[in-house]
Amino acid sequence: MMKLIKYGILLLLILVSAFLAWEIFGATLSAPKEKYFTVKTGSNFSDVRTSLIDQKIINSPFLFDQLSKLLHYSNPVKAGRYEVSSSMSLFTLLRNLRSGKQLPVTLVITKLRTKGDLAAKIAAGFECDSASMISLLNNPDSLREYALDSNTVMTAVIPNSYNILWNSSPAKILKKLATEKDKFWNDTRKQQAAKMKLTTAEVYTLASIVEEETSKEEDKGKIASVYLNRIHSGQRLEADPTIKFALKDFGLKRIRESHIRAASASPFSTYSNKGLPIGPICTPSSKTIDAVLNAPSTDYFFFVARPDWSRLSVFAHSYADHQVNARKYQRFLDSVNIR
Repeated sequence: MMKLIKYGILLLLILVSAFLAWEIFGATLSAPKEKYFTVKTGSNFSDVRTSLIDQKIINSPFLFDQLSKLLHYSNPVKAGRYEVSSSMSLFTLLRNLRSGKQLPVTLVITKLRTKGDLAAKIAAGFECDSASMISLLNNPDSLREYALDSNTVMTAVIPNSYNILWNSSPAKILKKLATEKDKFWNDTRKQQAAKMKLTTAEVYTLASIVEEETSKEEDKGKIASVYLNRIHSGQRLEADPTIKFALKDFGLKRIRESHIRAASASPFSTYSNKGLPIGPICTPSSKTIDAVLNAPSTDYFFFVARPDWSRLSVFAHSYADHQVNARKYQRFLDSVNIR
């Protein structure tokens, strides 16, 4: 009888041990919808515990408490975005939380037009909010470190994919962007810009206009050559996209005299100001920047869209020829009822 009792106790201990081992080292977590668990800056152990319970990520608060003590996971906790999967164990989760082993956020930047667009994109994927990001982008003291100001700050943004920690401050995010910008502007690109008698920021700004003018790679260099010819001859650029930017009306299909007048006081209007605008009007792709740097030498001073749906442009040296091309395009717009 005593042997049976001993075997029964042993079996019970084995079962309890197996259960505890599974609860600690087995795949017992429930992954949240976004597959990530975030610990906000300033959180304490109690905040983390409550959040894990509320999100139903852990199924045994008691085991979480005991294992936290064994692993010495307590205050201060480390903020961050931590991956949580249904195949993960409580032990792995606590080890990651204790070490601060978080996965970076992949910030994908394509074409953005304004600082507000950038701030909103960052706020959507990171802990910091758009207001704090905008504040930094408008802070002359913070931007001076990177030889930027509130008008040129967007030249630090090269469209690409960036891996950045979720709890990074706006200052750290800007530093990451500026560091990658410096890598992009290698010696070759800097020399090309200097040969064109433009700074890298000016090349970027010109590329932003070209980016807004066309999506056709084969036209980008030629459009850049038009604006370069105007710059070097002292003419106004008269670039329609700068009017859209000045008015913050990016849906305009046709720029009319009323729009040009409405934007006349803006430093971004290239109809009322000579030379390039005071900053970029969007974040151009690296391909567009390179198209500007490698713009062909032409005698073009004018271009207008072809009177079809190709989205290509037709170029001209003389204003008379340009007027002929422009009238054809205007008739095309009228024929398809684009006002």
